Amino acid sequence: MTSQPIAPPRTARRATWRGRLIPAGLIALSLVPVVAGAARVSQLAGGGPVTAANARFFDSPAPVIVHIIGSTVFLLLGALQFAPELRRRAWHRRSGRLVAPAGLLSALSAAWMTLFYDLPSTVTGPGLSALRLVLAAAMAGGIVVAFAAIRRGDVRTHRAWMVRAYAIGLGAGTQVLTFLPWTLVAGTPSPVVHTLLMAAGWGINLAVAEIVIRRSPGPRARRADRPSAPTAAPLS
Repeated sequence: MTSQPIAPPRTARRATWRGRLIPAGLIALSLVPVVAGAARVSQLAGGGPVTAANARFFDSPAPVIVHIIGSTVFLLLGALQFAPELRRRAWHRRSGRLVAPAGLLSALSAAWMTLFYDLPSTVTGPGLSALRLVLAAAMAGGIVVAFAAIRRGDVRTHRAWMVRAYAIGLGAGTQVLTFLPWTLVAGTPSPVVHTLLMAAGWGINLAVAEIVIRRSPGPRARRADRPSAPTAAPLS
């Protein structure tokens, strides 16, 4: 008599589906900036049309292209780092070798564009440039702290700072959700409201990130006799 395979418990199946829905939702939210970035690259490659709103990209395309590529890799591969099935495999560490540098490129290019691009009034507002610089520094700093933490085997700190860095990087996706209701009801926001809506997108992400960090079970510390990982991998 052949034995029948034992079905996994309902709680285990529920946890598996939850573990898959989270990265799927993050990828869906990431598609907003990813698709917009792809359209921008296509526009630059096609040579126009050039307007007052996009002239800075045509005058200096390298920073925005670096930002788009870095952000795309960071957001899409970073979303998969939330999948428990992948975190338990070597894939997590290997993909982290791409995710972490991509996040640094995204953050540093964002800071460069804030400092050196001539931003039109439609995409800036009171304090927005300063906020962008602070968050770009926090995102880059978070990745560096996470890298240093995983090198010394501190998985908890590594995970926490990569979650925070990812939350900042995903701001453009959440900002669509903050801008859309306002635009539908009140039309184009003023510079002050524009700044507040941008800040709300980042604030929502960072608040969720802190909830995730505090509710996540504490990972076991790496054994002292086990060699440390050569590179950082986010969201262990």
